[in-house]
Amino acid sequence: MSLSGGLAGANKIDDSRWTHHRVQVDDFPKHSPAPEAGIMLHYISCPPPEPSASKGTILLIHGFPQTSYQFRRVITPLSDAGYHVIVPDYRGAGESSRPWEGYTKDIMARDLYRLVTEHEGIKDKIHVVGHDIGGMIAHAYAVQYPENTASVCWGECPLPGTKVYHEAKNTTMMWHFTFHSVPDLPELLVAGRERIYLKHFFDRLAQNPSAISTHDLDVYATAYAQPGAMRAGMNVYRAFEADGEMNSKWLQEKGKCEVRCLNLWGGKSFSDETTSKTMSEPHYTNARFDTVEGAGHWIAEERPNEFVAKVLKWVQQS
Repeated sequence: MSLSGGLAGANKIDDSRWTHHRVQVDDFPKHSPAPEAGIMLHYISCPPPEPSASKGTILLIHGFPQTSYQFRRVITPLSDAGYHVIVPDYRGAGESSRPWEGYTKDIMARDLYRLVTEHEGIKDKIHVVGHDIGGMIAHAYAVQYPENTASVCWGECPLPGTKVYHEAKNTTMMWHFTFHSVPDLPELLVAGRERIYLKHFFDRLAQNPSAISTHDLDVYATAYAQPGAMRAGMNVYRAFEADGEMNSKWLQEKGKCEVRCLNLWGGKSFSDETTSKTMSEPHYTNARFDTVEGAGHWIAEERPNEFVAKVLKWVQQS
């Protein structure tokens, strides 16, 4: 089963302007005898209907246990509104490389920065939108590359290093944070049971379980059953403590990030405005909060039209 190509058509989604790419984002010699040893990222690029009249670029960053497929229902609508939409599989996920290391969010954000600036050749500021793990990466992108970031929108994640993260990480709600952080064992236990394991998260965190169909679950299970994929997914979590240290260091050395920030959560998810402010206001000079009503954790899949509306409203204010 393909992890991306042809899947949009199976769900009656207009992917006629989508193109798929796979590019190298590290410094491994491109002309070596084994060029695939470099870090390769797969991504979807969707230009607006009239590229000459583009309003800018939106970078969508998925979460765990997902891939770029997460945004299948929102790519074209965002593009139809006049934006160039770029949707990568981040390092370790989907059709991207699955190296053993490099899962701190500063490195994962650097991968995407190089994709945008070097391979897509975009020098203007972009709008960065991240969900779950992608939210942590979106924060790292905005803090490291404010000169390249017009706005940032992230949510559905406790930002490592914050009070909210430290209070949440050992709760039963976030039991998987600890489990995924154990060396080697989680991926061994989940091997061959990927579909059962992932279904647990989709069922537990969705307000609208039907939004994740049997086919959709198969796509994600296939992606994470690839050699090294679940190990890479766990390594993303194993980096959280280092991420927290980096976030604290950035705040101490750089001060608050001046990029406009929106925390976007599902209206039926596990956060509220007070929690969001506690997490984001110490890190941003201009932080706001909004919800997608009727959605649980999987916003772009549970309420795609509302997600598009919220994102467009936000980026059009920037």
